[in-house]
Amino acid sequence: MNDMSDVPARAIWSDDEMLECVSVIPEVPNTATFTFRAPSGALFDFLPGQFLTLEIPAPGAVVHRTYTISSSPSRPRSISITAKAQVDSVGTRWMLDNLAPGVRIKALGPAGLFSHLNHPAEKYFFISAGSGITPMMSMTTFMFDLGSEPDVVFVNCARKPGEIIFRERLEHMASRVPGIDLKWVVETPDRYAPWTGFQGQFNQLMLGLIAPDYLEREVFCCGPEPFMQAVREALQGLGFDLDRYHQESFHAPVETEADAPTLDDVVPDEDTRAEVTFSASGVTAKVLETETILAAAKANGLNIPSGCTFGVCGTCKIRKTDGEVHMVHNGGISEDDIAGGYILACCSNPIGKVSVDV
Repeated sequence: MNDMSDVPARAIWSDDEMLECVSVIPEVPNTATFTFRAPSGALFDFLPGQFLTLEIPAPGAVVHRTYTISSSPSRPRSISITAKAQVDSVGTRWMLDNLAPGVRIKALGPAGLFSHLNHPAEKYFFISAGSGITPMMSMTTFMFDLGSEPDVVFVNCARKPGEIIFRERLEHMASRVPGIDLKWVVETPDRYAPWTGFQGQFNQLMLGLIAPDYLEREVFCCGPEPFMQAVREALQGLGFDLDRYHQESFHAPVETEADAPTLDDVVPDEDTRAEVTFSASGVTAKVLETETILAAAKANGLNIPSGCTFGVCGTCKIRKTDGEVHMVHNGGISEDDIAGGYILACCSNPIGKVSVDV
């Protein structure tokens, strides 16, 4: 047995020391993983899911950009971020064009509250879109490195299969640990490559199929705000306790509880009444916000053709002429139709006074 008593303890890195880039690994288009080490040899200590703020010498001015750490603190000799450049990116574009092994950069942190270690649970449900996968990668790698079997359902949504970041690495971990259950959701398949996974927009139907025991899981979500709002609405509609829901926008990571945005989603209230006017029929009905437009029509002797009653088939599509509804559908209506004022009566709840062309 080796005697480790004479091995000097390594210091923990602090942001007083610059980071040195040691590798740049292309992931998917316009996306790369940048790995850094501390020139002093210090180790990295952080919570999986936290972020760094980089001081980037972009042309014209220094800019500060936050990036979630995609590596795990269980591998403390280096630290990695994975960044995707958007059309209007300044900082990330500079990194893709200029950051290379040997280049040093100033970093602040680590910081942030978005970590499964802050919310211990027996079961987890990680839901992400695009580069929102990065904190989920860190947390899953941490679980994998512990050696024991976790219980995590891991969902990532991407435009195409070829744009799923970390797909091969995650599938390798899942092949070694049965407790990592991966599910991919794509908008469209790659050409000449058959796709047998989920396809379309993430919705309530997929949620129930992917994780039937979702009510028992601690949910972590990261991605663009419209995506996270859709996830919240899907969970709310299925009776999930949102005290067990945690989110992090990759545009605005939260550093303290005080910084956390208030989620002001519209949620139908079972104690609040609404009014639905069926303008073509001359009928006005007083209903609860938790009652759907379709149910209100039937209760008042009106017929709106319907099929699935779950926002999938689109049979009950009608035109809303005034007011607001809370609609959580499952793919049965297009964004163009919604923009044009159409709703699905089976999954639309009236908020205040609403008029529909029925």
